[in-house]
Amino acid sequence: MKNNRLSALLVLISATVINIIGGMPYTWSAISQAIISSWGWTSKQASLPYSTYTIFFVIAMVIFGYVQDKRGPRFTATLGSILVGCGFISSGFTKSPILLVLTIGVIAGSGIGIHTVTTAPTAVKWYPANKKGLITGIVSSGAAISSLIYSPLGRYLLNSVGINYTFLYIGIGALVLTTFLSQFLKYPETYMNTEEIKTTSTTIDRNYKYLLKDKYFYKLWTMYFLASSVGLMIISHISSISKIQTNLEVGYILIIFISVFNSIGRILGGYSSDKIGRINLLRLVFIVGAINLFLFNYYNGLISMIIGVSVAGICYGSLFSVFPAAVSDRYGAKYYGQNYGLMFTAWGFGGILGPMAGAAIYDEFNQYTIAYILAFMLLSISFLIAMTIKD
Repeated sequence: MKNNRLSALLVLISATVINIIGGMPYTWSAISQAIISSWGWTSKQASLPYSTYTIFFVIAMVIFGYVQDKRGPRFTATLGSILVGCGFISSGFTKSPILLVLTIGVIAGSGIGIHTVTTAPTAVKWYPANKKGLITGIVSSGAAISSLIYSPLGRYLLNSVGINYTFLYIGIGALVLTTFLSQFLKYPETYMNTEEIKTTSTTIDRNYKYLLKDKYFYKLWTMYFLASSVGLMIISHISSISKIQTNLEVGYILIIFISVFNSIGRILGGYSSDKIGRINLLRLVFIVGAINLFLFNYYNGLISMIIGVSVAGICYGSLFSVFPAAVSDRYGAKYYGQNYGLMFTAWGFGGILGPMAGAAIYDEFNQYTIAYILAFMLLSISFLIAMTIKD
């Protein structure tokens, strides 16, 4: 029993640290600015690697969620480590926009997607059902925490060794550390025993074929899509929002607060949903988030803006623990990898709608008032959908 607890803790720590290491793209804005100023790229060229990363991140989650269920987490996590490391290392030897799209966007993006779909589903299988939300929240918080580490590290490396060596050093570090940590990812013996699952679990394990026919999945997917669109809209435009509404250059401060409360939201949201139910927690998140966005246009000072982005960070972060846990509750643990990957496509589409809608509204009206109204409406729709679900 004691060995099982130590193994569970080791899996949890390894999974979380892998996500921390793989969070480097979250600070792409600083790298893109350096690329534009040092290499003379256009803003569009500098944004293409990250845009490509978001696409292949989700594609890899869908594909390798299925592979993980078949081959096990150690295999997929190690493959993800090789792709992440090689993607960044090879980026250290080129200044070509096309090649950087391939190395960062396709190769490293796929590797980080594989890590994401491997870590949380593996850790969850080591803990009882009443801790699913908490464990998912802890593992996913690694990605939110990473920006606090990579932001100063990236700034230091960019200033001291330049862009190519920044990619090279981060790639080598990621390859070595995540490959090592991947070896600790495995399923518990009790999970591998099919007969024990049948006698101890009250949840019937369902794969993607059942999931894609279930109305509950589409309700969850739609809520995740709409709510993540709102969160990503605010996160992607916060520097511009703060400058317009406060007349202060405080975007970097607000990014720190978003990162911290995004991480807190993942853990707190998961823990709370274990206690009060997934859908009840989502209803609360949607109400609080909608009120916050309704008031966002009135946040004209530093303190009020900090409060606003902190609330937005908590609400956005909670999505990453509650929705995956809800999928596990409904469809079981056996096929959690593939089901988790399919659910995460909602975030991928949200990453397109939210930032693009915010940009289009700002370009047209030179302010974000209508964007806040749109965000309020999206969260209100999510709340109404949640009210149709029995928790």
